[in-house]
Amino acid sequence: MRVPLSWLREYVDLPAGVTGRDLATKLVRAGLEVETVEQLGADLKGPLVVGKVLAIEELTEFKKPIRYCQVDVGDANGTGEPQNIVCGARNFAVGDKVVVVLPGAVLPGPFPIAARQTYGHTSEGMICSARELGMGDDHDGIIVLPPEFEPGTDAIELLELVDEVLDIAVTADRGYCLSVRGVARETAIAYGLPLSDPALLDVPPANSYGPLVKVLDPVGCDRFVARSVIGLEPDAVSPLWLQRRIQKAGMRSISLAVDITNYVMLELGQPLHAYDRHRIDGAITVRRAEAGEKLRTLDGVERVLDAEDLLICDDAGPIGLAGVMGGAGTEIAEPVVDPETGRVTGTTEVVIEAAHFAPVSVARSARRHKLPSEAAKRFERGVDPEAAKAAAQRAVDLLVLVAGGTAEAGVTDIAAAHPVHSITISADHPDRVAGQEYGRETVVRRLQEVGCTVVGGDVLVVTPPSWRPDLTDPNDLAEEVIRLEGYEELPSTLPQVPAGRGLTDAQRLRRRTGIALAGAGYVEVLNYPFLGEAALDALGLDADDPRRKTVVLANPISEEEPALRTTLLPGLLAALRRNTGRGATDVALFEQGLVFRVDGAADTLYRAPRLPVDRRPTDEEIAQLNAALPRQPLRVATVLAGSVEPDGWWGKGRAATWADAVESARTVAAAAGVELTVRQDQYAPWHPGRCAAFYVGDRLVGHAGELHPRVIKALHLPERTCAMELDVDLLTADGAERVEGPKISTFPVATQDVALVVAAEVPAAEVEAALRAGAGPLLESLRLFDVYTGEQLAEGRKSLAYALRFRAPDRTLTADEASAARGAAIAEAVARTGAALRG
Repeated sequence: MRVPLSWLREYVDLPAGVTGRDLATKLVRAGLEVETVEQLGADLKGPLVVGKVLAIEELTEFKKPIRYCQVDVGDANGTGEPQNIVCGARNFAVGDKVVVVLPGAVLPGPFPIAARQTYGHTSEGMICSARELGMGDDHDGIIVLPPEFEPGTDAIELLELVDEVLDIAVTADRGYCLSVRGVARETAIAYGLPLSDPALLDVPPANSYGPLVKVLDPVGCDRFVARSVIGLEPDAVSPLWLQRRIQKAGMRSISLAVDITNYVMLELGQPLHAYDRHRIDGAITVRRAEAGEKLRTLDGVERVLDAEDLLICDDAGPIGLAGVMGGAGTEIAEPVVDPETGRVTGTTEVVIEAAHFAPVSVARSARRHKLPSEAAKRFERGVDPEAAKAAAQRAVDLLVLVAGGTAEAGVTDIAAAHPVHSITISADHPDRVAGQEYGRETVVRRLQEVGCTVVGGDVLVVTPPSWRPDLTDPNDLAEEVIRLEGYEELPSTLPQVPAGRGLTDAQRLRRRTGIALAGAGYVEVLNYPFLGEAALDALGLDADDPRRKTVVLANPISEEEPALRTTLLPGLLAALRRNTGRGATDVALFEQGLVFRVDGAADTLYRAPRLPVDRRPTDEEIAQLNAALPRQPLRVATVLAGSVEPDGWWGKGRAATWADAVESARTVAAAAGVELTVRQDQYAPWHPGRCAAFYVGDRLVGHAGELHPRVIKALHLPERTCAMELDVDLLTADGAERVEGPKISTFPVATQDVALVVAAEVPAAEVEAALRAGAGPLLESLRLFDVYTGEQLAEGRKSLAYALRFRAPDRTLTADEASAARGAAIAEAVARTGAALRG
């Protein structure tokens, strides 16, 4: 909403020194969003005057038409002699009044004006267009003024070129501020000044001889006021002051009747529509559209109507889309001059419509037909239904004043019953909401300032004004008090956290996991939880793979990714590809997030019950709602490519391998206090010979390894890209266990190495488990440091070398004790896995 400061001053007597920026500061403190304060004419300097064209000489020797004009500017040039001005515009004639800028003046830009030689003549100034004066973008021709202004009159004051315009972003709940009246009310409150309400007009009561109106849908239209004005001068034009005001407010001048309806809408916030009465066939009727009906709107487009559209009709059919846009069939006719008689014909009788339409109905129609009109913008935010009578009266008064018309005595006012909505609120409720004491007197005063009627003592009964449909409960009223007293006055207090409420176990685990992976060199990313079939195809998943069973969204952001993810890998691999594509050669990423898994048939989803709004859902209804949702396990995944240790003066670096992906899984498991068992597996999208499966007991919790070459090629990833994905819910399914800190012994360690030869298919994890079981309590740690296969071993055999560290908490171990523990470990490994001691 663009609001000129000069217009506001008509309704609020602001001190002379108040600027637009001062007012903007006050309004922002009151909760309005003032985006800019435009300084109109800030760099404009006169003399800029009214001139009368005395003579025009056409200069035809140039490529384009040029005119050499003599213009009377009165005494503005100091001599009283006519000014000689060269001009290229052709929309004026001898005797017309124009706007002339004289040498020494400065136009917006800044653009200084001086006498200059052009087209073989001296041009002593310039005849101005609207764009040159900063009045708009119209540059097709110069401004032709009404004939009543005398040459030499100051055009800066006449055209109100110097002003300040506040551009306010009005939120959906503050629809009353889409009017000068609403902003003036906020201004008056901000400065503690009285408001001259432009809606306080003497309006005659409704009678039976006004324009005939039938409202067949009182829900969609609960107020309809109609007035008639006859005897209008068809060639009457909008006065300059009216044109300038609607121009400053961001609208263009069209015709007198349309300009007046727009002016009143801007002034009072009530959209109006003017019909040519001679084009209305019978009674005006408000009803819903019928199937197949069509309407040609004022923009010249024929629209097929929907059954939900609310229409304004006459006996011949639709004449307007209620609250959105009028129809072309009843628009105000352009004046036509008969070249022979000079007689002007056009609209001489007008019917003014001032109605109140249901916000939802108007909003849906505007969006359905893609017609975001100024009227629809106001109706969908809420219009004061009591302003309809005053708005119609204001439009009638202006038509009579400017166009020489006569207001007919008939007044039509059809109004549905409006129950009075009152809110009961404790007088200290705003105090408790704000955390500071205002007192009853302040609360009552502030609520009365916004237009509420307030009665009561400690408990107040508040009736909001008709222009504030957003005030519906005690907290709305508390907000009004708080914003008018000033948000900046609220004390800064920290919230009191109840004792014993911290992070949940799941939140702590998620933080530990993130910290552990970040410490291992991984960078966290957050991806959208959407995927498409193309991503699953690129991963090489089988047709019956459970990860292909997805939940498809009804309104996806992208048609290429219409489903919810069943694995974290597509998003992570896409992030890896983007980073490597932008020159990052060594990348390690991780993500923690939910996936959405359909365990049964996909059609069992979406069968959620429709929950009631008048009561709390029952436990059974909540259970049905939860049953209709997909399972959403928490997962963590890593991807890495390039080097994990860079080259340098210290030597060669080390490229990332499947072992690093496996180690990232162990990092996550350590953060969860869980020990993983690693086994070889074949599982898409991993390389069949470089894929590890992770188990907790007999429970499969995830996979890691190097991606399949076909997947790397399909996704354009670096060679030997590795990845890991774990199901955190399965990882911690056994519940939280108490984690005991390590026991530190001050006694020396005894280190024993052992190399065991086993069959190639025996997992190293089984050998390790056997060694741990046999070594007993003296074993402090066990580490696999070498795996060998070669000529020295029989085919199908491998050698696993382990370093065993033994230590007692209370004594120094003897060589015999360490050897005995080593021997027991070897014996258990031999018994369980068929191992043989190498060498």
